[in-house]
Amino acid sequence: MTQSEFTKQASALSSSLRSYAMRYTKDQDDADDLIQDTMMKAIKYYSKFEQGSNLKGWLFTIMKNTFINNYRRQTITNNLISQQEEISSVDLRYSSSRNDAEGSFIMKDIHKALETLPEQYAIPFVKYFEGYKYHEIAEELNLPMGTVKTRIHVARGLLQTYLKTYAKFDYKKGLA
Repeated sequence: MTQSEFTKQASALSSSLRSYAMRYTKDQDDADDLIQDTMMKAIKYYSKFEQGSNLKGWLFTIMKNTFINNYRRQTITNNLISQQEEISSVDLRYSSSRNDAEGSFIMKDIHKALETLPEQYAIPFVKYFEGYKYHEIAEELNLPMGTVKTRIHVARGLLQTYLKTYAKFDYKKGLA
């Protein structure tokens, strides 16, 4: 089956995909986004589709996995945001008497530390920090998953070394 035939057959299933997506998302716009992501992945991985197998089932599996990955990523993002809000509210109580410039210096140091990382370590680390799974990073960067894990581990170690001054600083007491 050629890619254009595959695309035609997949497009013919769009109404089935729409109702399936609505069961997951309960929102028309989110369902449309999910269908679009599903179709993009199906076209991208068209070569992995086995001729003679159930195209509808294959597309539904891609959709389900895409929804689950998006849900996990969204959950991680929401958790990070809520943790950041909690930290911020606690910090606000005691930071009002502190100099805002100090926070600016810390953020600059963190950005500087990230910039010192070799690109081969920085890219997987940042993607992992953004909530991507190891296998997603490996696939995107075309690397073995073990290499991705190693590079993230090395990046953490390099960042810890670079930012060790902050590990020794007690922010509550203001002492190093």
